[in-house]
Amino acid sequence: MQISVIIPVYNRAHSIGRALDSVLAQQSAADEIIVIDDGSTDHTADIIEQDYPQVKLIRQLNKGVSAARNVGIQAASHEWIALLDSDDEWLPDKLKSIRQVHEKNRDEVLFHSDEIWIRNGVRVNPMNKHQKSGGFIFEQCLPLCVISPSAAVIRRSVLDHIGLFNENLPACEDYDLWLRLCHRHAVFYIDQPLIIKYGGHEDQLSRKHWGMDRFRILALHELMQNADLSAQQEKLTRNMLIKKCRILIKGAIKHNNRQVLDQFNPMLEHYGSQAC
Repeated sequence: MQISVIIPVYNRAHSIGRALDSVLAQQSAADEIIVIDDGSTDHTADIIEQDYPQVKLIRQLNKGVSAARNVGIQAASHEWIALLDSDDEWLPDKLKSIRQVHEKNRDEVLFHSDEIWIRNGVRVNPMNKHQKSGGFIFEQCLPLCVISPSAAVIRRSVLDHIGLFNENLPACEDYDLWLRLCHRHAVFYIDQPLIIKYGGHEDQLSRKHWGMDRFRILALHELMQNADLSAQQEKLTRNMLIKKCRILIKGAIKHNNRQVLDQFNPMLEHYGSQAC
């Protein structure tokens, strides 16, 4: 199982070393490490060039995390793609555990695991809605993202089939990809923490963008328009889209956000009429 590690980074000089050190400390080594510097204006790239000569560094103008990941995936040499966000880190047995499980489950297309959460320097317990699982988890994927990119190791040929990250989504691009993958395929879950996720910092996408359900609704809409869903999957997707639209529009009315109302009211009317 040969693995290419893909790390997108933008102005993360303070954390890129921690992420890379965690890859280099793996008990079972990665076969390739690719970092995509997405137009950083700090000294992120300098740190990589000076301290990590074994890493393949790709520089590009700032295009967002989806475009950066896609460039890395397209440049990868191996069949298995391991994602790592530049503010997270892997535990030392991450790749060893993945490879051991893969030996007995060679037909799987995606492996992911449990995780440790650190918020503002303090370990916290995830809420029940964030609980991870394996198998056919499409229904669990509908409310919110239930696979962390930093935990995912994905077969490249599956990405060739379902498409890469949606570069039109400034956030929730992982939610969108898991929907496209999980309505077709089962995933394999390793019930032990293999990564550490850090949160609470100012440059998190979830803090940068208000109303994250805007992007989830757009992802659900794209899925309804373009995916070959079963009748049950279509019903579940439509119901979730309507639910999220209603909540978003209620908030937009409260705050007199005409732009959101103009964009999502027609969508609610369209899917609401189909549900009647």
